Order: sequence, then C-alpha cells, then structure tokens
Amino acid sequence: MPTDAPSDAVAVLHSQVLLQKLDFWLRNPDYLADELISRYERDSNPEDLDLARHILESDEPEVRSYQMLRYLFGAYEPLDEALSVLRTPGLVIRRKQGSNGHITQHDYYLTSSGRTAAQTIVDTAPDLSYYVERSTLVADLAAGRRGSALRDIQYLQPEYADAALGTHIAGIAARARQRLKDALASAEGGQQ
Repeated sequence: MPTDAPSDAVAVLHSQVLLQKLDFWLRNPDYLADELISRYERDSNPEDLDLARHILESDEPEVRSYQMLRYLFGAYEPLDEALSVLRTPGLVIRRKQGSNGHITQHDYYLTSSGRTAAQTIVDTAPDLSYYVERSTLVADLAAGRRGSALRDIQYLQPEYADAALGTHIAGIAARARQRLKDALASAEGGQQ
C-alpha cells in the first residue's frame, strides 16, 4: 500500500485506464471468452477453453452484455456517477495525482468498510456470485498488467478498433463462438 494511502485503505487500483479495461471484459462476456481462447492458444491450459466454453455455450454474451462507448483511448464509461454510490458512504476513495487541469493518474482505494460491505453483499445475496466469479476471472486474465497493455489487447479486436468514436462497441459473440468451435475441434484432434 502506498505510504500516502488513506488510513483505512485495504487495497488500491492504480489508473483509470486499468479500471476501464477491466470493466470492459466484465461487461462483455463475449470479449472475455475470446481472450480466454487466445490465452488457451498461447498457454495450452484446458481450463481456459472450458471457461470460454461455459460462457459461449450459454446465453451469457446476450444476457449479461452491457456495451461500452468507444472513446479516444478505447472502451470508456464515465465513472463519477457509478462511483458516487461507493464514494459517498466511504466505501471507495478516489485520489487524483497531478495538478489542476493535468491529472496524471487516478487511484481507487477500497476501504475496510468497503471490503466489509462487499463481503456482506456476497454473503447475503448469492445471486450476485456471478459478478464475484467474473471479477476474479477478469483479474486473473489481466495478470497484473497495466491498463495500456489491456487496451492494446482489446484493440486487436476489429469490432473494438473500428468502432467510431462515441458509439457502442459491437459484440463478437458469433465470431467468438466460431473460434471456440475451431479450438475445440483442434483440441480433440490433438488428443487422438
């Protein structure tokens, strides 16, 4: 934890870019599954293919998708309103680094009361376990990389890269499902 962190902070996420890119994968299961397929192709971990299959062979990409806008640096959603419900009761603290008119970084601190509230919600609302599972998966997929590295990965998707500024980034469920089908066929062929 940084030495200048709030006294009751228990975790920190540095960078609004990172938060936006993690949010994109959480809100777009088809892109998340497609990246799991890419990691499977790179690392040959069958668990990644199983996770992608679980997502893509369900209606999750259609039901759980919440598209984001394409902005100057990729997927973007204004955070002030969404974070206000966490900041007002002191569950999250946002600190900006830099000077007026030139913010160089946003730091998002989870407070001890924020962690307690999150755990209470998980314990009392099991229907929200989907978000816990997906957040854990997204964090694992990000593997400690910087937001700019995740942005570069997301820009490899034509639908993402080619979206006009200010428009919603289109889904890729059909293409991801075809990639899954091809990867499964290749995996089965390699086992014979």
